[in-house]
Amino acid sequence: MPTIDEVEAKVGEEVGVSDWITVDQARINAFAENTGDHQFIHLDPERAKAETPFGGTIAHGFLTLSLLSQMGGQALPAVEGVTFGVNYGFDYLRFLQPVPAGGKIRGRFTLKSLDRSKPGQARLVYSVSVEIEGSDKPALVADWVTMMVLGE
Repeated sequence: MPTIDEVEAKVGEEVGVSDWITVDQARINAFAENTGDHQFIHLDPERAKAETPFGGTIAHGFLTLSLLSQMGGQALPAVEGVTFGVNYGFDYLRFLQPVPAGGKIRGRFTLKSLDRSKPGQARLVYSVSVEIEGSDKPALVADWVTMMVLGE
């Protein structure tokens, strides 16, 4: 398990790549149910095929975004002396391409910055690219800000 100093030394480097995650129709349907976003482009394969350029249903952009937590959990190491971490927000976020139902995605994480100016905290910014298997264009790119609370 790296120390916060060892993590800080990685600023500017790719620090992790997650496993592939399948975004199947069942996951899309569950997300729709949980968020109330029942737009046909996510839930009706026949209509989505007939009425959109996507060729079928696509994942919600916010579903793709929400999977950053799972991807980060896989790709980013636990850090020695960290009590817990929280999401702090996004400095930048763009949805560049939809994820088709049944598609696989993974996250690539580059540590952009690490700020320890507040005692007991470290604010980290990761440049993240969520890749779609078989595509040259990512589903989304973001600068994801997280905060670690450091133990004493």
